[in-house]
Amino acid sequence: MTFPVRIGFGAWSLPPHPVFELLAFAVALALLRRARRQDPLAAAQRSTVLIGGLAGALLGAKGLVLLEHRALVAGDPRQALALLLMGKTVVGALVGGLVGVELTKAAIGLRRSTGDLFVLPLLAGIAIGRIGCFLTGLDDHTHGLPTTLPWGVDFGDGIPRHPTQLYEIGFLLLLALALRFGSRRTWPEGRRFQLFLGAYLAFRLGVDALKPTQPLAAGLGAIQWAALLGLIWCLEAALAGAAGGAARGADHHPGEWGRLLRGDALKRRRPAVPEPS
Repeated sequence: MTFPVRIGFGAWSLPPHPVFELLAFAVALALLRRARRQDPLAAAQRSTVLIGGLAGALLGAKGLVLLEHRALVAGDPRQALALLLMGKTVVGALVGGLVGVELTKAAIGLRRSTGDLFVLPLLAGIAIGRIGCFLTGLDDHTHGLPTTLPWGVDFGDGIPRHPTQLYEIGFLLLLALALRFGSRRTWPEGRRFQLFLGAYLAFRLGVDALKPTQPLAAGLGAIQWAALLGLIWCLEAALAGAAGGAARGADHHPGEWGRLLRGDALKRRRPAVPEPS
C-alpha cells in the first residue's frame, strides 16, 4: 500500500480524507435522524441545543488545533489560516460542543440530559473519519511515533510508525459493542453519553502519548489537556449522579464543576421549560 491512498471513481481520483469525512457526516446524520424519532425533547428545544452544541464544537475544534500546532503557526503565521480552514480535532469538537450545549441549556432553563441521542452517530462518524486519516498518511498528522512492533506501518517515509488511527477505530468498535451490550440494563438518562465521552477521552489521553506532539505543560499536549478536562467533567458528573440518584441525567452538572460551567444563572433557579408529555 502506497500512501496517500487515492480513491478512484472511474476517471476521477480523489484524496481519501474529504471522501471519508463526507461519508462520516452522511452516516452520522442518517443515524441521528433515525434516533430523533425517539427523542424526548421538543423539536424547538432540540434545535436550540443543537445550534449551541455545533457552535461550541466549531470553536473547540478550531481553537484546539491552533493550540496544538502553535509552533507551526509561530514559525509561519500564514499557517493559521490553513489550520482554521482545514484543521480540526475531534477532542476539541467534543469538549467545545459539551460546553456549548451546557451554556445553551442554562440559557433556556433546560435541566435534563440531551446527549444520549448523539452517542451512536458520534461513534460511527469518528470511526469512519479515521479511515480517511489512515489512508491519507503522513500529511494528516494523526500517525504515531516510530515503532519496532511488527504491526508498525510505513506511511511513505520508510519509517514504521504506530497506526494510531487504526487503534482508535478498533477502540471505537469495542466501545460501541460495550455500550450496546450495556444498553440492556436500565440506565439513567444521559448515562450512555457520559460513558461514551469518558471512555473516549480516557483513550485519547493515553493514545496521544504515542503521537509526535509538542507538550503544553507537565508533559501533556494541548489535546491531552483538553481530554483530561473533559474526563474530569465525566467523573464529577458520575460521582454527583451516584450521590444523588434523583439527579435528572448524566450530562446535567449537579456539582461544583457543573455550576462553574453553567454560571450564576442557575443559582437564581430559573423555572425549567416544561417537558413534553
